[in-house]
Amino acid sequence: MVPTTYPFQPDYAVPPGWVLEERLEANGISQAEFARRCGRSPKFISDIIAGKAPVEAKTALQFEKVLGVSANIWLGIEKRYRLHQMRETEAREAEASEDWARSFPLNELIKRGAIRKSSSAGEKVTQLLTFFGVASIEAWTARNKTVAVAYRHSPSFASNSFALAAWLRLAEIEAEGQALKDFDRAAFMGALKQARRLTREKFPQAFVEARQLFNEAGVALVCVKPFPKTPLSGAARWLSPRKPLIALSGRHGSDDHIWFSLFHEAAHILLHSKKGVYIDADKSGDNGDTAEAEANKWAANFLVPQPAWQSFLDAEDYRDDDAIRNFAAEQEVAPGIVVGRLQHEGLLAWRSRLNHLKVRVHL
Repeated sequence: MVPTTYPFQPDYAVPPGWVLEERLEANGISQAEFARRCGRSPKFISDIIAGKAPVEAKTALQFEKVLGVSANIWLGIEKRYRLHQMRETEAREAEASEDWARSFPLNELIKRGAIRKSSSAGEKVTQLLTFFGVASIEAWTARNKTVAVAYRHSPSFASNSFALAAWLRLAEIEAEGQALKDFDRAAFMGALKQARRLTREKFPQAFVEARQLFNEAGVALVCVKPFPKTPLSGAARWLSPRKPLIALSGRHGSDDHIWFSLFHEAAHILLHSKKGVYIDADKSGDNGDTAEAEANKWAANFLVPQPAWQSFLDAEDYRDDDAIRNFAAEQEVAPGIVVGRLQHEGLLAWRSRLNHLKVRVHL
């Protein structure tokens, strides 16, 4: 995943004025005489030699005629020198931004191949900017304004906002590799109905099939391992007006949690603004966030419609292993989803003996 856009770059560059001065000495031409031959002022030639004035295309052609050295060579020397100067300036600015770079989970990003290991603070900043696809920290801040709103709605990320931004970027990069059609709401609803039945199938094939269905409907679906100490289940956002992204972390490693997270994020795509970034943390929906509460309700009722759910509860045998299996089969969902909802509603303990109906999953 590490960008491969950095060919060998020497840590020095010769200013064109140095080359010009050496050439004049070798040819026995004074600066004043050279200026007359070029039709330029002595001060202008002096400024080029001192590095104060650049060698532009017209000047390079004049040098070519007088000295017999190609204009392309003069322009190449000038370009390399100015680029080197700018890199040095950016490196000094990056060194001063080391605290920003340290805010990210650098070791994890290195481990995942997102950036290279570096002892230079400036290089760390540069690699992070390249990873995020921005030219400056200011541009990164502006691009992440929407994400910053999501931070404020997720108390769990009060001290992990940079880790969250990095995780979202990893998801975005993975999504870029998926071939998508333009988003089609009707097709997406159809994909969700098929994905609902896939909850009864085995991982990881069921997830692969769900991703294919989503891609056909114009939705990117990815799973990115969460960073340590980051209580994240998933996220939803629109990468463009026609390209929504659903990202899952697989953090809890059980089929009910992964499937519920998928449908929860799908609800955000269907119900909420394209400008938002919706973060599903462990406490989502419990902190007064209306959008998260709506997504929870939509996902629960899509997986198991409320009338059927209420009838199941009224039968008062919902703690029975066979009753759960039979009800799940009738609804065409995995038994673990039924167990998970019973636990979420406080009808079963989280350490219930019925947890064996959940399937451990590794995406």
